[in-house]
Amino acid sequence: MTRRMEGKVALVTGAGSGIGRASAIAFARDGAKVIVSDVDVEGGEETTRLIKSDAGQAAFLKCDVSKAHEVETLVRKAVESFGRLDCAHNNAGIAGSPAPCADCTEETWDRTLDINLKGVWLCMKYEIRQMVKQGGGAIVNTASTAGLVGAKGSPAYAAASHGVVGLTKSAALEYAEAGVRVNAVCPGVTRTPMIERWTRSKPQVEAQMVARVPLRRMATPEEVAETVVWLCSDGASFITGHALAVDGGVVAS
Repeated sequence: MTRRMEGKVALVTGAGSGIGRASAIAFARDGAKVIVSDVDVEGGEETTRLIKSDAGQAAFLKCDVSKAHEVETLVRKAVESFGRLDCAHNNAGIAGSPAPCADCTEETWDRTLDINLKGVWLCMKYEIRQMVKQGGGAIVNTASTAGLVGAKGSPAYAAASHGVVGLTKSAALEYAEAGVRVNAVCPGVTRTPMIERWTRSKPQVEAQMVARVPLRRMATPEEVAETVVWLCSDGASFITGHALAVDGGVVAS
């Protein structure tokens, strides 16, 4: 069976758990050498171990995506490790503390925007430079359905997610002629550690979330990861500047 990512190098941020871990594993299983990155060293090293235990190639690099010097170092070391950078999944993000707009704290606003939006911009800044130098590449940014519609009680998260969608479209236009494709995935409710912290011991909360999904279930991290790998593959070679909802039909309803 042909592996879509054979010979390619992929970088995944926020790869210590959830969608990022699933994405890193999916890239590796499809033949890519993977740079696993997260602020969570234990989680990132576990993802790397899982890839290697399945005969994949991976290396872990710690990085806080909100800090420019750390992101620059991440991309440089990724290239030093594997020689190039073909694909990137800029996935690192936080939910922030839920509160309506007037009650959202400045601390929550700043931290959420720093990681979820500024972090994506910083990653693209250095990834794109390397990809242009090579003659092309593919980037997928994680936004959210909260980047396509409003999200009551999550103003900072929604603002950052909308920002990621706009940033994705802008970068796609800017670097299309250089052979760099830039897209976004917008997951709906997905069974990740972030969601499970909200739903643990609260079956009524999970039931309310699922009730809003036309497919009547949560996504798995693996379903989102497969979408990410496809967007980076040659199978999506004519797709750029697109924000793809992976949400079980929420945005359509």
